[in-house]
Amino acid sequence: MSETVSLAADIVDQLAEISTATLTMQLIKRGIRRSWIAGTRPLFAGTPRVAGEAYTLRFLPMREDISTRESYARAGSLREAIEAFPAGAVAVIDARGEQGCATLGDILAARLKARGCAGVVSDGPMRDVAELRDVGLPVFCSGVAAPPSIAGLHYIDCQLPVGCGGVAVFPGDVVVADEDGAVVVPRALAAEIAADAPEQERYERFAQMRVAQGEPVLGLYPPGEAAQAAYARWLAAGEPDDWRG
Repeated sequence: MSETVSLAADIVDQLAEISTATLTMQLIKRGIRRSWIAGTRPLFAGTPRVAGEAYTLRFLPMREDISTRESYARAGSLREAIEAFPAGAVAVIDARGEQGCATLGDILAARLKARGCAGVVSDGPMRDVAELRDVGLPVFCSGVAAPPSIAGLHYIDCQLPVGCGGVAVFPGDVVVADEDGAVVVPRALAAEIAADAPEQERYERFAQMRVAQGEPVLGLYPPGEAAQAAYARWLAAGEPDDWRG
């Protein structure tokens, strides 16, 4: 990274409470339009939202003379990167969008979980899906593929900036993933967004209630003066679930 920004210990926990949809809007307000990692979705239904600092893993296109089974054991291999994985981080795998092979299977995923990995995000697929389900590691990816990584990719390095699903990801950025996919929050903006985003979700809860009561969205979402005044009265009333003031 070009700069190191201090991140309070509770910022990641705060961001974990915020939906990725809200985070994308917060980032757009700050001029960041490319934050959602295209092609990522939960591998399994019911996967919980995860958040953590990005630990990046980068692959290159496969080349026959170096993308061999023997490369798994070489110095600087993916196995070494996994053994250095920091607890609480999210593994962000730059698979170059390659869909013909998988970058992780059940054994490597199990080791990541044992290392304290919060979850995996990749713009490529995974393999050993039945066994991965039993591992219980939250995985957000593009789908499934039976062949191993060396069928189409070559692991090259970790903890450098990567491009994943069309988004630039720097080590230490905060990654949040849920049913809508994965979003990258630049480290320098993480604390600011963690502070501001809950208010957006609070207003949207109010707007959802009003829509359910039959109010049109024009002037409500985004709010005009009348909606802002009604929202202030709702807050003063203690944010009741059914309020018609």
